[in-house]
Amino acid sequence: MKKIDLHIHTVVTMSDSHFSFSLETFKRYVVNAKLDAVAVTNHDRFDLTQFEQIHDGLGIVVFPGIEINVESGHVLVISTFEERVNFESKTKKIEARIQKIGDTLLVEDLIEIFGDLHQYLIIPHYDKGPPIAGETLRKLMPFISAGEVASAKKFVRASKDPSRLTPVLFSDSRMMENLLAFPSRQTFIDCGEITLSALKACLKDKSKVSLSEKDGNKLWQGFEGRQMLSTGLNVVLGARSSGKTHTLDLLVNANENVKYIEQFALVQQSDAKHDQEFNSHVERERSLFTEKYLAGLKKVSDEILNINLEANQRSIVEYLETLIASAVNADLADAYSNAALFNEVEFAVETDKTLGDLISSVQQLIANGEFRVIILKHLDMDSLRALICELIETARRRSLDDGKKKLVNSFIKDVKLDLKFKTSATQVKDVDLYGIAMDQKKVKRFEEIVYLIREEGTIYNEPVQGFSIEAKKRPFRTATEVQKELGKKISFAEAFKQYKSPYAFLQALKDIDSLARADIYKLFAKIEYGILNRDGYLVSGGERSEFRLLQQIKDAQNYDLLLIDEPESSFDNLFLKTDVNQILKDISLQMPVVVVTHNSTVGASIGADFVLYTVKDYVDDEPVYRIYSGYPSDKELVSHDGKRISNYEILMNSLEAGVETYNLRGKGYEAVKN
Repeated sequence: MKKIDLHIHTVVTMSDSHFSFSLETFKRYVVNAKLDAVAVTNHDRFDLTQFEQIHDGLGIVVFPGIEINVESGHVLVISTFEERVNFESKTKKIEARIQKIGDTLLVEDLIEIFGDLHQYLIIPHYDKGPPIAGETLRKLMPFISAGEVASAKKFVRASKDPSRLTPVLFSDSRMMENLLAFPSRQTFIDCGEITLSALKACLKDKSKVSLSEKDGNKLWQGFEGRQMLSTGLNVVLGARSSGKTHTLDLLVNANENVKYIEQFALVQQSDAKHDQEFNSHVERERSLFTEKYLAGLKKVSDEILNINLEANQRSIVEYLETLIASAVNADLADAYSNAALFNEVEFAVETDKTLGDLISSVQQLIANGEFRVIILKHLDMDSLRALICELIETARRRSLDDGKKKLVNSFIKDVKLDLKFKTSATQVKDVDLYGIAMDQKKVKRFEEIVYLIREEGTIYNEPVQGFSIEAKKRPFRTATEVQKELGKKISFAEAFKQYKSPYAFLQALKDIDSLARADIYKLFAKIEYGILNRDGYLVSGGERSEFRLLQQIKDAQNYDLLLIDEPESSFDNLFLKTDVNQILKDISLQMPVVVVTHNSTVGASIGADFVLYTVKDYVDDEPVYRIYSGYPSDKELVSHDGKRISNYEILMNSLEAGVETYNLRGKGYEAVKN
């Protein structure tokens, strides 16, 4: 197995914060990480003179490369050492085109500059920002060997999914002076002699690419010093002040997108403050849920706000009155009133929202990269492109027609007004009877929707490890409840008199000047939201802390690494064993989890995939933290400097207070049992 890092920066460009390059730092990084090959890939630039110095100084395989901004995503283009001079001449063209932040190239530009991209190693940002996706990824796909990801979690996920590119994890680091810590993101590849063609061949085969040298994707390097961790569930053991929290801090500093639940972070410090924080959290969640649940009503109410049934009724009355008057006063007809345009009806012009939504939907299908394989299984991309072209052409044609209608309508208005002033005949009032009928239908449907939303009932219930999040709906009972919904000093006493009639209530709300129209949809039904315990009651103080921990752990699924420091300091063993252990085990199937503990309920029963044991030693009176690690089934745990320690003794001393105490406790339990 060879260890590679093909994404390293050595030159400051407009895309970087300032740093001073250090070849000595680069050398120490190569030695520290035991790298077999690297690539120099600066943003939109390649410095041949510097590259040759790096190549001569490192003593390993060094590839010339460049990181290019292609259609708002980044892609690595890597060449051979032999082609470095020719590669530089081509990258000069890149440098000439990328002059400021935001400048970007097309895939066609890459092909124009580099020629046959098959001659290079092409690695786009894949599950890493800014990603190459959608149509750009499709165009590049024939030339791509692998996709760069941002974390071990994303590496493992891509490795398991046959529809995704072979993942690679690189440091993307700057080789600067006084680098505080060396990066821990590299990739192992099952390759003999390291050449560009060999790399490309191996990267096409996921079985030849891994996070560790001997354990495949079961282990990965968590931080500097080549310390390996499981990509599943890790337990960190050790005496007090032995470096357990220090180990977590190293992981935080070496990795991005980390969820760190610190010791005592969720413990109730003050009843009043805790209640306030918890209630504020619940209220925020209720507000978000309300907005989501009533999103459909908002669209409807926004449209109904513009409907005035009274004005519509007046228009009908005016139409009928002028129609009758025109018939009664037919003898007043003259050349002006007999003109065709005197009683002409204007063209109806409506915004074609459906067509716009349809175009957006097809655009999403074409641009989507995440589900491209599924989409292409059922739909042909050429057909989708033809469809969107025809839809856009239809939209343009309709827009042109609407423009013509609006222009004609303006002429009709002017002519009708002129004719009206020149005759004694009655002009029939223009009215859109179809539009008025549709308005009545819309109002009726709006009221039906509101009545349904007001019906009391449970609309959401999600179990969360013994707790449940529940949302209910019901009508508002008083004007004060309506006022509390918005938390603003607005009087709803008069408007609430119309509450039983949704349309009348809507009109009354519209007349309140201090009420924002964007908030009106929230005032038709009350959404209640709460956290319930196992017995169906609202949670108490201690239960709130337990629920917050479970929510924090669940939230970790949005991160790439979860760290928890001694959960037993805040919670009892029964809760840890029955709830926390199971959810941690479930999450560890998707991402790396690291738990610091000295509690047997967590350490012994959680079923860890990997064990780390921290020791604080002194070298020349300076504290040094040493980490021993291995699988739970290993007889010995091993440190990186080759020291060994009995796994059994560690478990007994760390989790059971020693073998003697463990045996005595067992005898005591047996005596009680019998």
